[in-house]
Parts: sequence; structure tokens; C-alpha cells
Amino acid sequence: MLPCNHGLRILADSHRPERLPLSTTASLPLTKVTQQALTATVVWICIVIIYDSTHPPYPQHRLQVRCCLCAYVILTQDEVGLILRNLDGYYWLAGCLMYGSGLRLMECMRLRVMNIDFDCRAIYVIDGKGSKDRIVTLPDGLIDPLRVHLEQVKLIHDRDLGANFGSVYLPYALERKYPNAPTEWRWQYVFPAFSRSIDKRTGIERRHHLFEQSMQRSMKKAVNKAAIHKPASCHTLRHSFATHLLERGMDIRTVQEQLGHKDIRTTQIYTHVLNRGGNAVVSPLSGVSFSNKQCSEV
Repeated sequence: MLPCNHGLRILADSHRPERLPLSTTASLPLTKVTQQALTATVVWICIVIIYDSTHPPYPQHRLQVRCCLCAYVILTQDEVGLILRNLDGYYWLAGCLMYGSGLRLMECMRLRVMNIDFDCRAIYVIDGKGSKDRIVTLPDGLIDPLRVHLEQVKLIHDRDLGANFGSVYLPYALERKYPNAPTEWRWQYVFPAFSRSIDKRTGIERRHHLFEQSMQRSMKKAVNKAAIHKPASCHTLRHSFATHLLERGMDIRTVQEQLGHKDIRTTQIYTHVLNRGGNAVVSPLSGVSFSNKQCSEV
């Protein structure tokens, strides 16, 4: 028996939908994990119940479930360029990182100074989706702009320290373990907020990271200014990153590591949007030089 928050259940013995009383539905325990699972199910899977027209809806009727994956919105490189040209300041740099490194929105917003390794051309994503860590590439074209940006952020941090502020939030009780860490430069956010605010968890006035919704609003404005009619969002930059890597012939396992996917099948979805054959395989025959001979008749 599968309880759902819309008051329906499917009986395993008869496969017949049956309405649950409102009181029963209201008493169903929905934890945060359950709510996230239900939301993910609604977003990613469309369940279509198809009844056999030759049988009435009795216990012997068949129940078929068809799952349809939602199509990803993919931008061309020209469209990505138009969008990035319509972003300014923090938002331009954040957009370049999401597309150039395949970062999720919150992974980009939560980047700290110590997560950037200029020498190794790497970005260390700590505690990403699924509480997983990974290393992604740092585009060469962003090294100089990112250095200049961090110099400006360092000035903001120094001003906060001069005003007896400058501490940043640390997760997992690290602040108690390392009392001086919140004011250290390496723990500061790469994209700090424009103003300080009161941390509701501690009551301390501090500078948090850039509000993710402000990035989403800027992205929406940039898409409209670029006259792109696709429903593009910040996550679309990540989808486009994966697709364009596969178009360049990148190994799918490498793309999987860059995106942080646990299952290779999740990464294989991006191969379906390529205008190529199965699993976006490029035939080696394209690199062979041969004369255009006609097949001899048998």
C-alpha cells in the first residue's frame, strides 16, 4: 500500500484506486525526506495509468505504469554567451562558474576562498548534493577575473574586521572546534552578500553568502534581455556544460565525475539530446580516409 498526500492509494490485490478519508490522509506521517521524495517523484516521473479498454475496472483489469523523464533544457554556446553578456558583477562571475565548471547554484553560492586552487586549476566542492565532495575544473579564462574579484572581497572582509565583524558561519560545529576560524580569510565566501544580516541560528550579525534568489532573478532578466525563449534557469547552465562536454568528445565517466553523479545512468541522459547515434558514440569511420566506392552487386 502506497500512501500519497492527495488521498489516493493503489491496492496491491485489486489495482483499483480507492479514496482515503481526509482524516486518514492528514494523519499520514510526512517527514522532510518523504516530502522531498514526493516532490522529486512529481517533478521527474509522470505516472500514466492505462486501463485495458476491453475490460471494465474490476479486480482482474491490468495496470500499466509508464515513466517519462522530463526533457532537459539545453542552451547552445551562442545562447550561453548572450546570457553571460547580460549578467554583471557577481552574477556574471557566478554564471561563468556554473557553466564553466558544472556547479549547481548552491554549490556556487557556498564556495569559500579555500575551495579555489589556482595552481591546480581546480575547484573543491565540499558537502555538495548528497553530502558528497568532488573536484571540478577551473576554467583558464576565469583565473584573472576571479583573482581580481577575490581582491575586492578581501577589502570587504578587512572593513568588516575593522568594524568588529567579519565572522562567517561554519557548519557542523566547526566554530566551537576552531574558535578563530570564522574570521580567517580562507573561510570567507567567494560570493559574499552585499550587506550584513543577523544570523537567526546564533543571533550574530555577520555577512552570509549571496542570496541564491537574487542570482535566479538576474539569470531570468539576462535570458529575457538576450531574447531567448527557452525556459532557461541557473541549472540550465549546468545541463549545457555536460552536453557541450559530450559534444566535444569527452569521456562520459569524466563528465560523471565533474557533475558528481552517483549513477552513470544519470549522466547518460545528456547523450539523448545529442544529434548522434546511440549513447552519442562517434563512429571511428569518420576519421578514415577512403575512396567513395560503390558496393558491388551480388
